[in-house]
Amino acid sequence: MMIALMALYIALLFSLVWLGIIRLNAFWKASPLIVLLLLNIGLFIPMGWGAPQGTALVARNAVSIVPPVAGEVIDVPVVANSPLKAGDVLFRIDPTPYDAQVKAIEAQLKLASTRLSQMTTLLERDAGRAFDVEQRQSEVDRLKAQLQTAQWNPDHATVRAPADGYVTNLALRKGARVANLPLSPVMAFIDTSDTIIAVEVDQIDARYVAPGQEVEIAFKFAPGKVFAGKVESVLQAVATGQTQVSGQAVTPKAISSVPFVVRVQLDDKEVAARLPAGATGTAAIFTDHVKAAHLIRRVLLRQIAILNYVVPF
Repeated sequence: MMIALMALYIALLFSLVWLGIIRLNAFWKASPLIVLLLLNIGLFIPMGWGAPQGTALVARNAVSIVPPVAGEVIDVPVVANSPLKAGDVLFRIDPTPYDAQVKAIEAQLKLASTRLSQMTTLLERDAGRAFDVEQRQSEVDRLKAQLQTAQWNPDHATVRAPADGYVTNLALRKGARVANLPLSPVMAFIDTSDTIIAVEVDQIDARYVAPGQEVEIAFKFAPGKVFAGKVESVLQAVATGQTQVSGQAVTPKAISSVPFVVRVQLDDKEVAARLPAGATGTAAIFTDHVKAAHLIRRVLLRQIAILNYVVPF
């Protein structure tokens, strides 16, 4: 854009000299350098914080699927990278051991309830002890609690999708044995119910960025197009500014000025839902400052959108 403006000024200067309107003296010979300096100081440098530009990334929440119960997998009906609705079956674990456990506890509970009834009858007839009744009642209550836990197991032997999304990198097969350990997930589930679009903005340009401001993004995934949105929030922390509990003293390390992250929400929800996780692009945020530079930033962004047809990086 700066090259275009300078070329326009030089063409205008040449035309005025050729028409004899101005004389080509030392001032007019030096004027292109003066104009270049004024454009940088008065427009292009302030444009950095008036309409900051940064790299955009589309991300989605990933859920590591850990089965609630352990056992042998008997069915994996899900297909990798196919859309799923919340509650769709991901895989099934053999519920036979858990069903048998339920039946065993039900039999014990039935016997304990019968004994409780007998002890209660004897107590009412002054032929039994209150302690025996309380002991049998305690046994019934314990078995009921065990039964409730045992019934939970077969109900959760069928693992379902936690939200709308899809399973990726699926390696689980029928016959595999899985465990309900947090460090042993069996598949990765990508949640598509919410699209996260993050924009990195240099710290020197992030001073005026605030929620609600207009945003335009040109994605590599959709060359030639510019999508509108709004600033949803500005993340208040980055990893370099985070402290963690440890048993060590402060360890000095190199400090670098990393970009801040701005979360953006597209106006078109359908477009946001179609964007694949990992899609990148260039975003421009239009703040309430240096509004004269907004038009130039829009033109530059559209140039980037067109170049996305041929520029792969």
